[in-house]
Amino acid sequence: MTYRGFFSDVVDVVEGVGATILVVGGLGAFARFVQEIAVRHGQDAYGELRTNLGRVILLGLEVLIIADIIRTIVIDQSVESVAVLGTIVVIRVVLSFSLEVEIDGMWPWNRWRVAPNQPASDES
Repeated sequence: MTYRGFFSDVVDVVEGVGATILVVGGLGAFARFVQEIAVRHGQDAYGELRTNLGRVILLGLEVLIIADIIRTIVIDQSVESVAVLGTIVVIRVVLSFSLEVEIDGMWPWNRWRVAPNQPASDES
């Protein structure tokens, strides 16, 4: 097996893991949604579904980006593949940013307003 052949197989495995995270995580989020509807009769079950799906998508995207980086650095070293990787990373950053805003319900720079500063030392 060649060096590039090995890393091509590694990329295939990492892409498989990323796709598995998306599918299994999505199914798990929907299973939890159904459970929440049955147990709590739908009180904020939709909000939790959206949050859980957003987290699954973020994790899956992170793993798929790893595969794209490995492919670009090791397997397909060309200007075109670097440009494609750059485009994918920009799209992923925008998606991640908007998903985090959707999950948290606020802009990242406003988080400090919601959670007051905790004292550095415990005063007991």
